[in-house]
Amino acid sequence: MIPRMTALLVLVLVFGVACTRKKRDRLVFQNKGSDTMVNLAQGWAEAYRELSKDAAVAVTGGGSGTGIAALLNGTVDIANSSRAIKPEEAKKAKEATGKDVVGSVVALDALAVFVHKDNPLKEASLEDLKCIYGEGGKCEKWESLGVKGVAGCSGGEIIRVSRQSNSGTYQYFREAIMGDKGDFKLGSRDMNGSKDVVDLVEKTPCAIGYTGMGYLNPNVRAVCISKSKGVRCVLPSVETVLDKTYPIARELYMYTLGEPAGALKAYLDWIKGSVGQKLVSEMGYVPFRKAK
Repeated sequence: MIPRMTALLVLVLVFGVACTRKKRDRLVFQNKGSDTMVNLAQGWAEAYRELSKDAAVAVTGGGSGTGIAALLNGTVDIANSSRAIKPEEAKKAKEATGKDVVGSVVALDALAVFVHKDNPLKEASLEDLKCIYGEGGKCEKWESLGVKGVAGCSGGEIIRVSRQSNSGTYQYFREAIMGDKGDFKLGSRDMNGSKDVVDLVEKTPCAIGYTGMGYLNPNVRAVCISKSKGVRCVLPSVETVLDKTYPIARELYMYTLGEPAGALKAYLDWIKGSVGQKLVSEMGYVPFRKAK
């Protein structure tokens, strides 16, 4: 009879060898970051898994800032970000690792402004959004935007739905709407993810929120946005992002520490190629290059 401790040791060794062999058969890259991009990144990962015997990709969200921090800490291979990396983040990476952060634009996106499907607000200017969300903005009720009688919205108060500060969407919206030195006013409902923003607006007639246009569903409506009052408004779409007429569109990035090589480079090249960019369109985002 094998002694109990010896048997346990044999089991541990067998299990360890099995795990090592499984990892050796297929590399698993860790990919973390932007909640705006998480559905797209999962779509890429699932499609690539069917094509590649050498590498798989594990995708998690958490926000652009969280993904970039994980990259700098060496706990992920790819950081997804809906904003450009900040100079101080790139500097920190160089000092800590001796490597430059290398980024690729992998898709484009319109930052849509959503209201409940029964809200009569059809259009808003960037000035209106600043009045609603910005520090010092006076727009607290829907009537200040000329909207009266929002069904199910007693008191007519505007409920501002936003993202948490580690979100690239939050930071992009702040800069695009409030400017470099502006900030959000207090009192918004700050959500962890893009889907959470849309879910709350869908259930709250008084609410307004913002996130990537890929999260549009039949129970919310995208507001037509103009650069300034009196100028023709534009709805978010593939066409208006590509022709740059939609005022709040942006690039979506994937970042690595140093130049990607081997299986990691092959994956990123596939994303930027025709098949990966076709998936971008299919999932409601905007390809940065025309898919064949």
